[in-house]
Amino acid sequence: MEKGWKEVYMTDSEVKAEMAKDILENAGIKCVIMNQHDSAYQSFGEFLIYTAEQDVVRSVELLKNLKGE
Repeated sequence: MEKGWKEVYMTDSEVKAEMAKDILENAGIKCVIMNQHDSAYQSFGEFLIYTAEQDVVRSVELLKNLKGE
């Protein structure tokens, strides 16, 4: 990932990744989903959500409920 971006969420579910993206974008936070799933074996790998460094604390706080914390 480019400099200045930090991982704020990781899941093996594409649905949860899209939900996380929607939560962040609705709060005005730009984010990117990185699909790390293996192309041959879709059950291996994760979806990673990245935001700008200045949005990390707010993003993690917004996504706590999605993680079940």
